[in-house]
Amino acid sequence: MRPGPGLPGGLTIPATDLVERFSRSSGPGGQSVNTTDSRVEVVLDLTATSALTDAQRERAVLRLGDSVAVTASEHRSQHRNRLAARQRLADLLREALAPPPLPRVPTKPTRGSQRRRLEGKRRRSEVKRGRGQVRDR
Repeated sequence: MRPGPGLPGGLTIPATDLVERFSRSSGPGGQSVNTTDSRVEVVLDLTATSALTDAQRERAVLRLGDSVAVTASEHRSQHRNRLAARQRLADLLREALAPPPLPRVPTKPTRGSQRRRLEGKRRRSEVKRGRGQVRDR
């Protein structure tokens, strides 16, 4: 995977850590649809992979569980489905390993916004006060 948030140096997952399973895909494919195993499922066991540090493993397991399984069957060729499944796995891992967003720091209202709020309240109060009973003089 290329560098990004949580992965400043990128990440390379050894092919031995990935388990790929192939099956027949539904959908278009012509005569070869019933004979080729073009659907790909890629499984990565997060607890056993050697690509992650302990901190990364803890964060990934917390967000994704012990293992991650991704399938791809939108392409007709097995090769393109393998690439698509690996890309999805990389995106999932990148998202799981990204650090949590910084907490929001609450700010005080500006003096101008306080003044405008109070002026609006005064105006509304005047409108409501003017709705009283009409007295004959």
